[in-house]
Amino acid sequence: MLKLKPHVVEKIWGGIKLKTMKNISADWGLNLDQIGETWEVSLLKDGPSYTEEGNILSEQLEEDAFKYLVKFIDTSDDLSVQVHPDDQYAQLHENSLGKTECWFILDANEGEGIYLGLKEGVTRVALQEAIEKKENLNELLNFYPVKAGDFFYVPAGTIHAIGKGVTLAEVQQSSGVTYRVWDWNRVDKEGKSRELHVKKAMDVINFSSEDNRIDCFRPKPHLKSESLSTLIEHRDFSLDYYQLKKNSKVEINRSNKQRPSTLLNLDYPIQVNDTLIAPFEAVLIKDEERLIIQATSGEEKLEDKKFLYIY
Repeated sequence: MLKLKPHVVEKIWGGIKLKTMKNISADWGLNLDQIGETWEVSLLKDGPSYTEEGNILSEQLEEDAFKYLVKFIDTSDDLSVQVHPDDQYAQLHENSLGKTECWFILDANEGEGIYLGLKEGVTRVALQEAIEKKENLNELLNFYPVKAGDFFYVPAGTIHAIGKGVTLAEVQQSSGVTYRVWDWNRVDKEGKSRELHVKKAMDVINFSSEDNRIDCFRPKPHLKSESLSTLIEHRDFSLDYYQLKKNSKVEINRSNKQRPSTLLNLDYPIQVNDTLIAPFEAVLIKDEERLIIQATSGEEKLEDKKFLYIY
């Protein structure tokens, strides 16, 4: 079992919550008011996570030991409207996996949410014209207010954006390929806009009505009261949500698992076998065949212990 340290990413839309959640201090050399992402479990060369001893995770494992990436994301502003390619397109054009992902909402300001899929009737021509006219593309997308405990699946090819005031855990294929379609007409301190990737985006966006309906995103609302829920099963990752009730414990059998799994703690300390896992800490599980997870003693909110298990 390896405790991990994240790769930390500043973003123009980043917020302030991750610095507290992850105990990120000024000596990290980052703008602590714009921490957008922490890559908790990553083998990507341009953003690897690290072992507790400071070793690069990918150097401690066999190449392609697993094909998923686990993040925390926090927003103080809207993310760009974007899309990710599927495996076939990404392999041909980027020499990469595609990027299907999913989101578990940890917190959200009242009324804030996510943009997911095109509204009924929005065609390729209509979207292209709106891009060329620099219109507000968010008006063409479905908007869903979110609350803590909500879950959404975001298949490759889905145009989307995470809205401001949202904190979430993301599990995705191990890929950094993003095609930015529209960035809210933002500019940086030097007055420059971020690069857009409209041609490739138009190649991969799903325009069919069937691919943009809410049921395609497999929403599961308000999972905070569930003790166990399998959220998604994908070729490159599966994801379960657990909540430990007061004085309870759960056992996970890994004897048949072919790749390392990850436990991502979502709030108060928990104990995994003999190892104490801090709030919002990730651990990679390589060799253990049996996990016993229980709430630590002396905590008042034992009923709130929850975690994600990725395998």
